[in-house]
Amino acid sequence: MNTPYETEHVSLTARAAVLSEALPHIRNFSGKTVVVKYGGNAMQTEEIKRAVISDIVLLSLVGVRVVVVHGGGPEINDMLARVGKEPRFIGGLRYTDGETMDIVQMVLAGKVGKDLCSLITEAGGKAVGLCGLDGAMITAVRKQGKSDYGLVGEIAEVDPRLCNVALDSGYIPVVSTVAQGDDGAAAYNINADTAAAEIAVSLGAAKLILLTDIRGLCRDPKDEETLIHAAELSEIPGLIKNGVVTGGMIPKVDCCVRAIRKGVSRVHILDGRIPHSILIEMLTNTGVGTMITP
Repeated sequence: MNTPYETEHVSLTARAAVLSEALPHIRNFSGKTVVVKYGGNAMQTEEIKRAVISDIVLLSLVGVRVVVVHGGGPEINDMLARVGKEPRFIGGLRYTDGETMDIVQMVLAGKVGKDLCSLITEAGGKAVGLCGLDGAMITAVRKQGKSDYGLVGEIAEVDPRLCNVALDSGYIPVVSTVAQGDDGAAAYNINADTAAAEIAVSLGAAKLILLTDIRGLCRDPKDEETLIHAAELSEIPGLIKNGVVTGGMIPKVDCCVRAIRKGVSRVHILDGRIPHSILIEMLTNTGVGTMITP
């Protein structure tokens, strides 16, 4: 049986080994840009939320240029319920009439964005809240299709200058996905995955990380032990055809594909419910999610 001293020594040695393993990864990503799409289940419990925030702050403190792009679906639904309005979805997209758009803008650019900035500051980082309306950072046109989605937009252009100014000044930009209308509308509601991908492209990001509520892509979607740790772009159509990627994961993976085709080096799909999943994926040799590469 180990003595208390021996047990403590083993624990300290294990911690030192973790730091030693992380060092080359830190050196590799220092000065590079990483975009994290944050939302869903990763925002629902205080413990997981603080773990995600601490990962983001640690990366920033070791020199990684981190941009956070966030959603806030549950918070929007809560506010709609308070005003007696029923959420409506078409093909997984929120139908956004004028009243709903006001609530989306208020919740995302107001409460959710500012709460995240506050948590980052509390964890020792520096954050600034931005939304697509600021400086027309994200411009969009009305989404076209077989259905009418209301004030849901498709991104026309991303101007990265505001993000770069914040990053160059040592801040973590926290971006709300409300876009400036480029076709007459005042504002559009933008899918956060899509916005994160386009922002990553505009910034020349080395990585795009999408936090989800599943482990990643699995050969058998019902069995997490079949997790695909790495996939090349050429494999994605086959994974969709064979039913590995289904339902709501298809548009998420489409965002990954577009980001890589436009120059983002790596895209990671991670389970936001796993504490410190970002650090494990970025700073260890194993990782916990699916990495998609060119």
